[in-house]
Amino acid sequence: MLLKPEARTKYDNGDDGFFYSVPRFVTHVDDHFIDQLTQLYRERLKPNSRVLDLMSSWVSHLPDEVEFAHVEGHGMNEEELRKNPRLNHYVVQNLNSTPQLPFSDGEFDAVLICVSVQYLQYPEIVLSEICRLLKPGGLLIISFSNRMFYQKAIAAWRDNSEMGRVALVKAYLKAISGFTEPEVIIQRSELPSFLQMLGMGGQDPFYAVIAERKVE
Repeated sequence: MLLKPEARTKYDNGDDGFFYSVPRFVTHVDDHFIDQLTQLYRERLKPNSRVLDLMSSWVSHLPDEVEFAHVEGHGMNEEELRKNPRLNHYVVQNLNSTPQLPFSDGEFDAVLICVSVQYLQYPEIVLSEICRLLKPGGLLIISFSNRMFYQKAIAAWRDNSEMGRVALVKAYLKAISGFTEPEVIIQRSELPSFLQMLGMGGQDPFYAVIAERKVE
């Protein structure tokens, strides 16, 4: 396994379902990050494709003008997912306790994980599932910044540097033989990260790690 048991631990070992039971109708990153992400989706996602928005919430940041054949949502809070206008359907599931996803092989053209990868305790299992769900040539976009629910992020993420987290996500993907070599997009803020986390201005850094399911 890629991570040692201690690297998967969280400060809050309480029930994830309880933690996420209260809806949070906020955005966890700033407008600059959201603009960068929406533009990335605009450039990389194909119209009329089938998209899985994994670990989603009440907003998916998809470009308004792009029509998709189907957008499937997944998350931990049903009230948030119900209010997401881009979702055609959704499932509520805790990936840390049940990492197997209830979808067919090759069902999706793209899978998205936005500012949530840090909470996966068994990322290699979830990413293997994602690889199974993607069509050959299908796209995975994992985006993140430097914000998190500190008590729910795994130690491998929580105790790492920002560039160390980029390397970690790349390592996750490279451990799955079905993905292509990961592509990385980095747009860092000039303000020190600890000042950003204290809300003292600047722009949230934008990181994206992108890979495709290999075409055999």
